[in-house]
Amino acid sequence: DVQLVESGGGSVEAGGSLRLSCVASGYTGRTGCMGWFRQGPGKEREGVAGINADHGTTNYADSVKGRFTISRDNAKNLVYLQMDGLMPEDTAQYFCAASPGSHTSCLAGAIYKYWGQGTQVTVSS
Repeated sequence: DVQLVESGGGSVEAGGSLRLSCVASGYTGRTGCMGWFRQGPGKEREGVAGINADHGTTNYADSVKGRFTISRDNAKNLVYLQMDGLMPEDTAQYFCAASPGSHTSCLAGAIYKYWGQGTQVTVSS
């Protein structure tokens, strides 16, 4: 079975930073996408960032461009989300996701087959 486990969430003040990690076990997706999604209170899930293992292309939501950075360690099946300049509106449950296969964009939730349980990020003003 494929399992994705996120870590690194927590509570920070506005302007602070957090680094989320996601380790994928039972998944040897040397190709395809891995991504980060979030769902805030009373909001729909939204794509935050995605990375394509085939060519390293990254995709970001407009709301996080310039503040968040996604990276991947293919050898260790790890994906990271470095979050800088955090704002209260970034408060949400953050989920890691993985999808084998070829995709033109790694930001669409519909392409993802495997999901983690999430880690909470809370940003206070």
